[in-house]
Amino acid sequence: MLSQDINKAFRARLEKGGALLLPGAPNALTARVIEDMGFEAVYLTGAGLTNTYLGMPDLGFVGLAEIAQHTATLRDAVDLPIIVDADTGFGNALNVRHAVRTLERAGASAIQLEDQVSPKRCGHFSGKDVVALGEARSRIRAAVDARQDPNLLILARTDARATLGYEAALERAAAFIEDGADITFVEAPESLEEIRGIPVRLQGTPQLINLVVGGRTPILDFAALDSMGFSLVLYANVALQGAVYGMQAALGQLKQTGSVDESGPVASFSERQRLVNKPLYDALEKRYADDAG
Repeated sequence: MLSQDINKAFRARLEKGGALLLPGAPNALTARVIEDMGFEAVYLTGAGLTNTYLGMPDLGFVGLAEIAQHTATLRDAVDLPIIVDADTGFGNALNVRHAVRTLERAGASAIQLEDQVSPKRCGHFSGKDVVALGEARSRIRAAVDARQDPNLLILARTDARATLGYEAALERAAAFIEDGADITFVEAPESLEEIRGIPVRLQGTPQLINLVVGGRTPILDFAALDSMGFSLVLYANVALQGAVYGMQAALGQLKQTGSVDESGPVASFSERQRLVNKPLYDALEKRYADDAG
């Protein structure tokens, strides 16, 4: 499916209303699993990409080139809308413009930009800081102006809750809406009261909430968040944390017993080949061999 068709359908889905459960993927295989399990969209997580691609913490080590490469890889692997974590946009408003153009060409359906200083930090780490409001707003205005497809969504995130307080974070999100953001994301609210207040105070614009397992934000049931008015319920790295748990379990058994077979704790060989679409390539190989005579 063409990116523009996917983007148009994704915008229509958000306008229809009702929350969408959004898992994060650090790579194309995870995105395939997410699509295979029937989720409606996938989030390319900067933290997960940094953890899996570099084996490093989410402290701003991944750049635009790596994110664009992985966006294109996900777009080739799945037909789901892809929300891309573009961190701070990699500089000033001109850098943001370049980042949006690059990621749109790579196949993004929505691009997330945040108001942290660079290099950024995970939203649930201590020690982060945000840029002045004027600079933050210039990033969002540049992103809105840069897109070529009117259905490409700009997702504006603020990390001001941790540094300037809850009210300041809401004020920033409201300013980003004035600047043309399609979705806003107040990162790391720390209580049920704060969570409830976000969609109330920012009515009329879709809101994303990020649930980090082990992070600062209380974990609430999807149905409850849907009833509060959130549009996107993000679990950015639950697949990654589940994969780490599974790897440790499988490798622990291998080390302890000296062998592992398909009785577990691993997926079967055939399941792995199904998820990477090997039957398609078998059919293509046969087709081209037949064409060759």
